[in-house]
Amino acid sequence: QVQLVESGGGLVQAGDSLRLSCAASGRTFSGYSMGWFRQAPGKERAFVASITSGGSTYYQDSVKGRFTISRDNAKNTVYLQMNSLKPEDTAIYYCAARPPLVTRWNNWGQGTQVTVSS
Repeated sequence: QVQLVESGGGLVQAGDSLRLSCAASGRTFSGYSMGWFRQAPGKERAFVASITSGGSTYYQDSVKGRFTISRDNAKNTVYLQMNSLKPEDTAIYYCAARPPLVTRWNNWGQGTQVTVSS
């Protein structure tokens, strides 16, 4: 198990950028896949991006080319760089962790609010 704490959310205008951070506890961070999910008002939580322990990245189609996920294993931190933000990106963003050989995301942070005004 890892404990996850997100930060970096806020209120921005369309076209602006934000960088979210997720700090993880635990010495096994480097072996986990890490992901970002978001939940907009009235909608279900949805996948945004993920990065494996080996550095492979995956993105939801709507954020490809605008968002970049990265990790710093020395700092036990995963980042989500969000550029060219749109009002439809408004949501609570959650960090998640998945241990090796596990298919389910079973560690979650408390979430950070991102609001993009038009």
